[in-house]
Amino acid sequence: MVDYIVPLLLLASCLLALRKKEDAYGLMLEGAAEGLKMLLSILPALILLLTAVSMLRASGFIEAFSRFCQPVFQWAGIPPETAILILIRPISGSAALAVGAELMSVHGVDSLVGRTVAVMLGSTETTFYTISVYFGAAGIKRTRYTIPAALIADLTGFFMASLTVRLFYN
Repeated sequence: MVDYIVPLLLLASCLLALRKKEDAYGLMLEGAAEGLKMLLSILPALILLLTAVSMLRASGFIEAFSRFCQPVFQWAGIPPETAILILIRPISGSAALAVGAELMSVHGVDSLVGRTVAVMLGSTETTFYTISVYFGAAGIKRTRYTIPAALIADLTGFFMASLTVRLFYN
């Protein structure tokens, strides 16, 4: 059924345009042009984010960050192995999924680390990507309190994911 959603939406759009006696093809071309304009406005932020993630990995910063945060994570009950995920998740969703898959393959999907990673991925957001996309599309240049509030929400999500896994699976 899922395979038919896009064709059915296109068919419904064309039928609705025909019913209203409007040019369906012209309307779809106009929508595609607007989508490309939005892509061009978002593209610089996406390139910057992907470059930053690659530079952090290549420089060894992520490993150093993991070692630095280990005592704090142990105190908070968060598996220290998830430090890399906590650093990457607000920046890049695809990199976070790759890190999560790597952690699960190393520690196992049913381990404390594997379950914590899965819940963390489901309960947090790619903050900087989301802000850059939505604020960029809306033309907003000053984020004001959005970034600190979103990062606090992410930290809360990371902590609560770890607590939830410990409570229900330990």
